[in-house]
Amino acid sequence: MLVLTESPARDFLRGLGRAIGRPSAILVASAHWETRVPTLNAVARNATIHDFYGFPPALFAMRYEPPGASELARRAAGLLAAAGFETGIDPERGLDHGTWVPLSLMYPDADIPVLQVGIQPALDPAHHWRVGRALAPLRADNVLVMGSGSFTHDLSRLRRGVVDGAQPDDVVAFSDWFDTAIGDGRAADLLDYRERAPHAVRQHPTDEHLLPLYVALGAGGETVAAERLHCSAMYSSLRMDAYAFR
Repeated sequence: MLVLTESPARDFLRGLGRAIGRPSAILVASAHWETRVPTLNAVARNATIHDFYGFPPALFAMRYEPPGASELARRAAGLLAAAGFETGIDPERGLDHGTWVPLSLMYPDADIPVLQVGIQPALDPAHHWRVGRALAPLRADNVLVMGSGSFTHDLSRLRRGVVDGAQPDDVVAFSDWFDTAIGDGRAADLLDYRERAPHAVRQHPTDEHLLPLYVALGAGGETVAAERLHCSAMYSSLRMDAYAFR
């Protein structure tokens, strides 16, 4: 509903494309594409995947169908293979809502080539950080490597009528810990967040929605500088924080 609901996070994403400029292509690690090995979609033009149910017709009517990036997909697969990963190419998959919802706000003209890389929910944050490290060379060609998930993701406590209101103390404590760990460059703590971050398992009963962050963190490079671009919450417990790793 982010794309339809007025909120601080929606306003932020509307301005983010202008703030960071126009990349030559966008590679998104989405929490909503789970694959056995890092897999890239390679299509001529992306289809819009409505991978949800029970939402208003206006959401199902939306289309965001930018060009694909088949050549870039093959290059990215090559970088992953060179780093020791088994990889895959999917010649049919389009864009799930983890990709087209934020990009439709950031770059509404849908004229920038886009591809996705799947996450491996059975594997840990360190694996996804290494995936990002393998993909880091793409940044030299003005490719935006983006992780799309959710900073907290305990859906059992969503308050649908609260777009931007009071947050539970444990949500704030988890998010503050993560922000400090990112800002201080505490890589070991971040990779072991389920043991070290307060209330981690409550915020992420399963951690697939946080794993894309590690891809982006890894793509930032060996001496990454982190910047928090935005922090807010939707529905009380769903944090929408966003970071840049440069």
